[in-house]
Amino acid sequence: MSVPWRREENGALVLTLHVQPGAACTETSGRHGDALRLRLRAPPVDGRANAELLRFLADAFDVPLRQVALLRGQTSRRKVVRIVAPTARPDLDWM
Repeated sequence: MSVPWRREENGALVLTLHVQPGAACTETSGRHGDALRLRLRAPPVDGRANAELLRFLADAFDVPLRQVALLRGQTSRRKVVRIVAPTARPDLDWM
């Protein structure tokens, strides 16, 4: 089933996310328009939220951190992330 926040490109997974930094814990929490909502425990200061996002996705998809890249949205809540050759696919169970 196709969802608007997830697409596959040449062995990589591209996710469109709406992030909410400063949450009590890091977790997915449904949809926000055509994006997956993700709450991040880290504050939006000095790139900590982006670092937490990339670590969370690397752990969730069972890939090294170097295989997760922030393509767009460095300073925005709306982000596009690429995960190269994911081993695990938790996104199939996410909203």
